[in-house]
Amino acid sequence: MTRKTVRIAMNGVTGRMGYRQHLVRSILALRDQGGLDLGDGTVLWPEPVLLGRREHALREIAERHGLEHVSTDLDAVLADPDVDVYFDSQVTAAREESLRKAIAAGKHVYTEKPTATGLAGALALARLARDRGVRHGVVQDKIFLPGLRKLKRLVDAGFFGRVLSVRGEFGYWVFEGDRQPAQRPSWNYRAEDGGGIVVDMFPHWEYVLHELFGRVTSVQALVTTHIPQRWDEHGRPYDATAADAAYGIFEIEGGAIAQINSSWAVRVHRDELVEFQVDGTHGSAVAGLRHCRAQHRDATPMPVWNPDLPATEVFRDQWQEVPDDAESDNGFKAQWELFLRHVHAGTPYRWDLLAGARGVQLAELGLRSSAEGRRIDVPEVAL
Repeated sequence: MTRKTVRIAMNGVTGRMGYRQHLVRSILALRDQGGLDLGDGTVLWPEPVLLGRREHALREIAERHGLEHVSTDLDAVLADPDVDVYFDSQVTAAREESLRKAIAAGKHVYTEKPTATGLAGALALARLARDRGVRHGVVQDKIFLPGLRKLKRLVDAGFFGRVLSVRGEFGYWVFEGDRQPAQRPSWNYRAEDGGGIVVDMFPHWEYVLHELFGRVTSVQALVTTHIPQRWDEHGRPYDATAADAAYGIFEIEGGAIAQINSSWAVRVHRDELVEFQVDGTHGSAVAGLRHCRAQHRDATPMPVWNPDLPATEVFRDQWQEVPDDAESDNGFKAQWELFLRHVHAGTPYRWDLLAGARGVQLAELGLRSSAEGRRIDVPEVAL
Protein backbone atom coordinates (compact mmCIF):
# COMPACT_ATOMS: atom_id res chain seq x y z
CA MET A 1 0.00 0.00 0.00
CA THR A 2 1.41 3.39 -1.05
CA ARG A 3 0.62 6.42 1.11
CA LYS A 4 0.39 9.71 -0.73
CA THR A 5 0.15 12.93 1.27
CA VAL A 6 -2.24 15.62 0.09
CA ARG A 7 -1.67 18.96 1.81
CA ILE A 8 -4.83 20.99 2.26
CA ALA A 9 -4.79 24.69 3.19
CA MET A 10 -7.91 25.11 5.32
CA ASN A 11 -8.96 28.75 5.61
CA GLY A 12 -11.62 29.50 8.21
CA VAL A 13 -11.24 26.60 10.64
CA THR A 14 -11.71 28.91 13.64
CA GLY A 15 -15.37 29.22 12.63
CA ARG A 16 -18.01 26.75 13.80
CA MET A 17 -18.61 25.04 10.45
CA GLY A 18 -14.98 25.06 9.33
CA TYR A 19 -13.80 23.56 12.59
CA ARG A 20 -16.45 21.01 13.47
CA GLN A 21 -17.71 19.71 10.13
CA HIS A 22 -14.70 20.16 7.87
CA LEU A 23 -11.65 19.82 10.07
CA VAL A 24 -12.77 17.51 12.89
CA ARG A 25 -15.54 15.43 11.34
CA SER A 26 -14.05 15.23 7.84
CA ILE A 27 -10.28 15.67 7.52
CA LEU A 28 -9.30 14.46 10.99
CA ALA A 29 -11.85 11.66 10.75
CA LEU A 30 -10.16 10.53 7.53
CA ARG A 31 -6.82 10.49 9.34
CA ASP A 32 -8.35 8.52 12.22
CA GLN A 33 -9.43 5.81 9.77
CA GLY A 34 -5.94 5.60 8.32
CA GLY A 35 -6.45 7.86 5.31
CA LEU A 36 -8.60 7.53 2.21
CA ASP A 37 -8.19 4.16 0.50
CA LEU A 38 -8.52 4.73 -3.24
CA GLY A 39 -8.83 1.03 -4.00
CA ASP A 40 -5.82 0.94 -6.32
CA GLY A 41 -3.16 0.34 -3.71
CA THR A 42 -2.97 4.04 -2.82
CA VAL A 43 -4.04 5.70 0.42
CA LEU A 44 -4.43 9.47 0.47
CA TRP A 45 -3.24 11.02 3.73
CA PRO A 46 -4.72 14.51 4.27
CA GLU A 47 -2.31 16.93 5.92
CA PRO A 48 -4.12 20.14 6.92
CA VAL A 49 -2.48 23.55 6.97
CA LEU A 50 -4.56 25.71 9.31
CA LEU A 51 -4.98 29.16 7.82
CA GLY A 52 -6.65 32.29 9.19
CA ARG A 53 -6.21 35.70 10.73
CA ARG A 54 -6.02 34.78 14.46
CA GLU A 55 -2.75 32.97 15.05
CA HIS A 56 -3.42 32.21 18.71
CA ALA A 57 -6.74 30.52 17.85
CA LEU A 58 -5.12 28.50 15.06
CA ARG A 59 -2.30 27.36 17.32
CA GLU A 60 -4.75 26.33 20.03
CA ILE A 61 -6.62 24.14 17.53
CA ALA A 62 -3.35 22.71 16.21
CA GLU A 63 -2.16 21.81 19.70
CA ARG A 64 -5.52 20.28 20.59
CA HIS A 65 -5.34 17.90 17.62
CA GLY A 66 -1.60 17.36 17.28
CA LEU A 67 -1.25 19.25 14.00
CA GLU A 68 1.94 20.94 12.82
CA HIS A 69 1.15 23.53 10.18
CA VAL A 70 -0.35 26.95 10.99
CA SER A 71 -0.20 30.22 9.06
CA THR A 72 -1.79 33.67 8.87
CA ASP A 73 -0.18 34.42 5.50
CA LEU A 74 -2.47 33.32 2.65
CA ASP A 75 -0.06 34.37 -0.08
CA ALA A 76 2.83 32.42 1.45
CA VAL A 77 0.72 29.27 1.82
CA LEU A 78 -0.48 29.52 -1.78
CA ALA A 79 3.10 29.98 -2.96
CA ASP A 80 4.11 26.70 -1.30
CA PRO A 81 4.40 24.06 -4.07
CA ASP A 82 3.69 21.29 -1.55
CA VAL A 83 0.15 22.59 -0.92
CA ASP A 84 -2.23 20.75 -3.24
CA VAL A 85 -5.72 21.94 -2.25
CA TYR A 86 -7.13 25.21 -0.95
CA PHE A 87 -10.32 25.00 1.12
CA ASP A 88 -12.40 28.05 2.10
CA SER A 89 -14.94 28.36 4.91
CA GLN A 90 -14.37 32.02 5.71
CA VAL A 91 -17.09 34.63 5.98
CA THR A 92 -18.79 35.06 2.63
CA ALA A 93 -17.43 38.54 1.94
CA ALA A 94 -13.81 37.31 2.07
CA ARG A 95 -14.24 34.15 0.01
CA GLU A 96 -14.17 35.29 -3.62
CA GLU A 97 -10.83 37.09 -3.46
CA SER A 98 -9.15 34.19 -1.67
CA LEU A 99 -10.49 31.67 -4.18
CA ARG A 100 -9.21 33.82 -7.03
CA LYS A 101 -5.75 33.83 -5.51
CA ALA A 102 -5.80 30.07 -4.95
CA ILE A 103 -6.88 29.35 -8.52
CA ALA A 104 -4.25 31.72 -9.90
CA ALA A 105 -1.66 29.84 -7.84
CA GLY A 106 -2.72 26.60 -9.50
CA LYS A 107 -4.29 25.03 -6.42
CA HIS A 108 -7.30 22.75 -6.61
CA VAL A 109 -10.11 24.49 -4.71
CA TYR A 110 -12.94 23.24 -2.53
CA THR A 111 -15.21 25.75 -0.90
CA GLU A 112 -18.24 26.43 1.21
CA LYS A 113 -21.18 28.32 -0.23
CA PRO A 114 -21.96 30.86 -1.46
CA THR A 115 -18.89 30.99 -3.65
CA ALA A 116 -19.23 34.74 -4.22
CA THR A 117 -21.47 37.66 -3.31
CA GLY A 118 -23.00 37.81 -6.80
CA LEU A 119 -23.53 35.71 -9.90
CA ALA A 120 -20.96 37.59 -11.98
CA GLY A 121 -18.25 36.81 -9.44
CA ALA A 122 -19.34 33.19 -9.06
CA LEU A 123 -19.22 32.61 -12.83
CA ALA A 124 -15.86 34.37 -13.06
CA LEU A 125 -14.44 31.91 -10.51
CA ALA A 126 -15.75 28.95 -12.52
CA ARG A 127 -14.19 30.33 -15.71
CA LEU A 128 -10.87 30.99 -13.97
CA ALA A 129 -10.76 27.44 -12.65
CA ARG A 130 -11.60 26.01 -16.07
CA ASP A 131 -8.96 28.11 -17.81
CA ARG A 132 -6.31 27.38 -15.16
CA GLY A 133 -7.02 23.66 -15.37
CA VAL A 134 -7.53 23.11 -11.62
CA ARG A 135 -10.13 20.80 -10.10
CA HIS A 136 -12.86 22.52 -8.13
CA GLY A 137 -15.75 21.64 -5.88
CA VAL A 138 -18.44 23.29 -3.78
CA VAL A 139 -19.86 21.88 -0.54
CA GLN A 140 -23.40 20.59 -1.12
CA ASP A 141 -23.68 18.60 2.07
CA LYS A 142 -27.41 18.03 2.47
CA ILE A 143 -27.76 15.64 -0.46
CA PHE A 144 -25.25 13.34 1.25
CA LEU A 145 -27.33 13.05 4.43
CA PRO A 146 -29.39 9.91 5.16
CA GLY A 147 -32.86 11.45 4.94
CA LEU A 148 -32.35 13.05 1.56
CA ARG A 149 -30.51 10.01 0.23
CA LYS A 150 -33.60 7.94 1.06
CA LEU A 151 -35.77 10.55 -0.63
CA LYS A 152 -33.56 10.42 -3.72
CA ARG A 153 -33.91 6.64 -3.72
CA LEU A 154 -37.69 6.99 -3.85
CA VAL A 155 -37.47 9.54 -6.66
CA ASP A 156 -35.15 7.33 -8.72
CA ALA A 157 -37.44 4.32 -8.19
CA GLY A 158 -40.45 6.20 -9.55
CA PHE A 159 -42.25 5.93 -6.20
CA PHE A 160 -43.95 9.33 -6.55
CA GLY A 161 -45.23 8.94 -10.10
CA ARG A 162 -45.46 12.53 -11.32
CA VAL A 163 -44.13 14.87 -8.67
CA LEU A 164 -46.67 17.59 -7.95
CA SER A 165 -45.18 19.64 -5.14
CA VAL A 166 -42.42 19.98 -2.57
CA ARG A 167 -42.99 21.71 0.76
CA GLY A 168 -39.95 22.58 2.82
CA GLU A 169 -39.71 23.96 6.35
CA PHE A 170 -36.34 25.02 7.70
CA GLY A 171 -35.29 26.99 10.73
CA TYR A 172 -35.14 27.47 14.45
CA TRP A 173 -35.09 30.31 16.95
CA VAL A 174 -31.72 32.06 16.98
CA PHE A 175 -31.48 33.96 20.25
CA GLU A 176 -31.11 37.69 19.94
CA GLY A 177 -27.98 37.70 22.10
CA ASP A 178 -29.16 39.88 24.99
CA ARG A 179 -30.50 37.25 27.42
CA GLN A 180 -28.87 34.19 25.90
CA PRO A 181 -25.92 33.96 23.50
CA ALA A 182 -26.87 33.67 19.83
CA GLN A 183 -26.17 30.33 18.15
CA ARG A 184 -25.02 32.04 14.97
CA PRO A 185 -22.30 34.68 14.47
CA SER A 186 -23.40 38.30 14.29
CA TRP A 187 -22.09 38.79 10.74
CA ASN A 188 -24.91 36.51 9.57
CA TYR A 189 -27.31 39.39 10.27
CA ARG A 190 -25.35 42.17 8.57
CA ALA A 191 -25.86 42.49 4.83
CA GLU A 192 -22.67 44.53 4.51
CA ASP A 193 -20.71 41.50 5.74
CA GLY A 194 -22.38 39.07 3.34
CA GLY A 195 -25.00 37.87 5.82
CA GLY A 196 -28.66 37.02 5.41
CA ILE A 197 -30.75 33.88 5.27
CA VAL A 198 -31.33 34.11 1.51
CA VAL A 199 -27.61 34.19 0.74
CA ASP A 200 -27.09 31.37 3.23
CA MET A 201 -29.98 29.01 2.46
CA PHE A 202 -31.16 29.57 -1.14
CA PRO A 203 -27.94 27.98 -2.47
CA HIS A 204 -28.84 24.89 -0.42
CA TRP A 205 -32.38 24.81 -1.80
CA GLU A 206 -31.06 25.17 -5.36
CA TYR A 207 -28.92 22.05 -5.23
CA VAL A 208 -31.48 20.03 -3.23
CA LEU A 209 -34.21 20.77 -5.77
CA HIS A 210 -31.85 20.42 -8.74
CA GLU A 211 -30.43 17.06 -7.62
CA LEU A 212 -33.75 15.50 -6.64
CA PHE A 213 -36.37 17.01 -8.94
CA GLY A 214 -34.88 19.18 -11.65
CA ARG A 215 -33.68 22.66 -12.47
CA VAL A 216 -35.40 25.63 -10.83
CA THR A 217 -36.96 27.75 -13.58
CA SER A 218 -38.56 30.57 -11.58
CA VAL A 219 -38.54 32.07 -8.10
CA GLN A 220 -40.94 34.24 -6.16
CA ALA A 221 -39.82 35.24 -2.70
CA LEU A 222 -40.83 37.42 0.21
CA VAL A 223 -37.84 38.31 2.36
CA THR A 224 -37.97 40.09 5.70
CA THR A 225 -36.10 40.88 8.90
CA HIS A 226 -38.34 39.83 11.78
CA ILE A 227 -35.82 40.72 14.53
CA PRO A 228 -34.41 44.18 13.71
CA GLN A 229 -31.95 44.42 16.62
CA ARG A 230 -29.56 41.81 17.94
CA TRP A 231 -26.53 41.66 20.26
CA ASP A 232 -23.09 40.61 19.05
CA GLU A 233 -20.46 38.32 20.59
CA HIS A 234 -19.34 41.11 22.94
CA GLY A 235 -22.83 41.93 24.16
CA ARG A 236 -23.13 45.09 22.06
CA PRO A 237 -26.45 45.85 20.33
CA TYR A 238 -26.44 46.23 16.57
CA ASP A 239 -28.99 46.73 13.79
CA ALA A 240 -29.77 43.61 11.78
CA THR A 241 -29.47 44.75 8.17
CA ALA A 242 -29.86 41.29 6.61
CA ALA A 243 -32.98 39.15 6.33
CA ASP A 244 -33.63 36.50 8.96
CA ALA A 245 -36.59 34.90 7.14
CA ALA A 246 -37.50 34.12 3.54
CA TYR A 247 -40.64 32.57 2.10
CA GLY A 248 -40.03 31.21 -1.39
CA ILE A 249 -41.97 29.57 -4.21
CA PHE A 250 -39.87 27.79 -6.84
CA GLU A 251 -41.07 26.38 -10.14
CA ILE A 252 -39.19 23.28 -11.28
CA GLU A 253 -38.75 22.07 -14.83
CA GLY A 254 -41.50 19.58 -15.54
CA GLY A 255 -44.09 21.60 -13.64
CA ALA A 256 -43.61 20.70 -9.96
CA ILE A 257 -43.90 23.56 -7.47
CA ALA A 258 -41.70 23.89 -4.37
CA GLN A 259 -42.57 26.09 -1.41
CA ILE A 260 -39.80 26.51 1.16
CA ASN A 261 -39.91 28.61 4.31
CA SER A 262 -36.55 29.54 5.82
CA SER A 263 -36.39 31.31 9.17
CA TRP A 264 -34.10 32.04 12.08
CA ALA A 265 -37.13 33.43 13.93
CA VAL A 266 -39.30 30.31 14.24
CA ARG A 267 -39.71 27.83 17.07
CA VAL A 268 -39.45 24.21 16.04
CA HIS A 269 -42.53 21.99 15.93
CA ARG A 270 -41.06 19.39 13.59
CA ASP A 271 -39.19 16.16 14.01
CA GLU A 272 -36.05 17.71 12.47
CA LEU A 273 -34.74 21.22 11.84
CA VAL A 274 -35.47 20.84 8.15
CA GLU A 275 -38.16 18.72 6.54
CA PHE A 276 -39.37 18.31 2.97
CA GLN A 277 -42.74 16.87 2.03
CA VAL A 278 -42.99 15.57 -1.52
CA ASP A 279 -46.40 14.79 -3.00
CA GLY A 280 -46.87 12.88 -6.22
CA THR A 281 -49.63 11.10 -8.08
CA HIS A 282 -48.51 7.70 -6.77
CA GLY A 283 -47.24 8.55 -3.30
CA SER A 284 -45.86 11.04 -0.83
CA ALA A 285 -42.88 11.23 1.51
CA VAL A 286 -41.55 13.44 4.30
CA ALA A 287 -37.77 13.60 4.67
CA GLY A 288 -35.51 15.30 7.16
CA LEU A 289 -31.77 15.10 7.51
CA ARG A 290 -31.85 11.57 8.89
CA HIS A 291 -35.33 10.09 8.57
CA CYS A 292 -37.78 9.59 5.72
CA ARG A 293 -41.38 8.40 5.91
CA ALA A 294 -43.55 7.51 2.94
CA GLN A 295 -47.18 6.81 2.10
CA HIS A 296 -48.10 5.04 -1.14
CA ARG A 297 -51.41 5.78 -2.85
CA ASP A 298 -52.58 2.24 -2.12
CA ALA A 299 -52.12 2.93 1.60
CA THR A 300 -53.53 6.46 1.60
CA PRO A 301 -56.52 6.83 3.93
CA MET A 302 -59.59 8.92 3.16
CA PRO A 303 -59.78 11.80 5.63
CA VAL A 304 -63.12 13.62 5.72
CA TRP A 305 -63.31 17.27 6.72
CA ASN A 306 -65.66 17.70 9.65
CA PRO A 307 -64.82 20.59 11.97
CA ASP A 308 -67.64 19.59 14.34
CA LEU A 309 -65.92 16.39 15.49
CA PRO A 310 -62.43 15.77 16.88
CA ALA A 311 -60.03 13.87 14.64
CA THR A 312 -59.93 10.18 15.48
CA GLU A 313 -56.98 9.34 13.23
CA VAL A 314 -53.32 9.71 14.19
CA PHE A 315 -52.14 10.83 10.78
CA ARG A 316 -48.41 10.39 11.46
CA ASP A 317 -48.97 6.71 12.27
CA GLN A 318 -50.27 6.13 8.73
CA TRP A 319 -46.81 6.63 7.20
CA GLN A 320 -44.07 4.01 6.81
CA GLU A 321 -40.44 4.56 7.73
CA VAL A 322 -38.11 4.21 4.74
CA PRO A 323 -35.29 1.89 5.86
CA ASP A 324 -31.58 2.54 5.50
CA ASP A 325 -30.02 0.69 2.60
CA ALA A 326 -26.46 1.30 3.78
CA GLU A 327 -24.56 2.77 6.69
CA SER A 328 -24.36 6.54 6.26
CA ASP A 329 -21.20 8.48 7.03
CA ASN A 330 -21.08 12.16 7.90
CA GLY A 331 -22.33 14.07 4.85
CA PHE A 332 -19.46 16.56 4.84
CA LYS A 333 -16.89 13.77 5.09
CA ALA A 334 -18.59 11.79 2.30
CA GLN A 335 -18.28 14.73 -0.07
CA TRP A 336 -14.69 15.41 0.97
CA GLU A 337 -13.85 11.82 0.05
CA LEU A 338 -15.41 12.21 -3.39
CA PHE A 339 -13.59 15.48 -4.00
CA LEU A 340 -10.21 14.08 -2.95
CA ARG A 341 -10.75 11.10 -5.27
CA HIS A 342 -11.57 13.61 -8.01
CA VAL A 343 -8.38 15.56 -7.32
CA HIS A 344 -6.17 12.47 -7.32
CA ALA A 345 -7.73 10.35 -10.07
CA GLY A 346 -10.00 12.66 -12.04
CA THR A 347 -13.12 10.69 -11.14
CA PRO A 348 -16.36 12.38 -12.28
CA TYR A 349 -17.49 15.20 -10.02
CA ARG A 350 -20.44 17.48 -10.80
CA TRP A 351 -20.66 19.64 -7.66
CA ASP A 352 -18.26 22.21 -9.03
CA LEU A 353 -18.00 25.99 -9.17
CA LEU A 354 -20.60 26.15 -11.93
CA ALA A 355 -23.03 24.29 -9.67
CA GLY A 356 -22.09 26.75 -6.93
CA ALA A 357 -22.87 29.63 -9.29
CA ARG A 358 -26.44 28.32 -9.70
CA GLY A 359 -26.91 28.68 -5.96
CA VAL A 360 -25.58 32.24 -5.97
CA GLN A 361 -27.89 33.03 -8.89
CA LEU A 362 -30.97 31.74 -7.05
CA ALA A 363 -30.13 33.80 -3.97
CA GLU A 364 -29.56 36.90 -6.08
CA LEU A 365 -32.83 36.46 -7.96
CA GLY A 366 -34.71 35.63 -4.75
CA LEU A 367 -33.64 38.95 -3.23
CA ARG A 368 -34.56 40.73 -6.45
CA SER A 369 -37.96 39.02 -6.52
CA SER A 370 -38.71 40.23 -3.02
CA ALA A 371 -37.53 43.76 -3.74
CA GLU A 372 -39.62 44.01 -6.93
CA GLY A 373 -42.62 42.04 -5.67
CA ARG A 374 -42.83 39.66 -8.62
CA ARG A 375 -41.97 36.23 -9.92
CA ILE A 376 -38.66 36.06 -11.79
CA ASP A 377 -37.49 33.50 -14.32
CA VAL A 378 -34.25 31.68 -13.56
CA PRO A 379 -32.21 31.27 -16.76
CA GLU A 380 -29.69 28.47 -17.13
CA VAL A 381 -26.13 29.46 -16.26
CA ALA A 382 -23.25 28.54 -18.52
CA LEU A 383 -19.57 29.38 -18.85
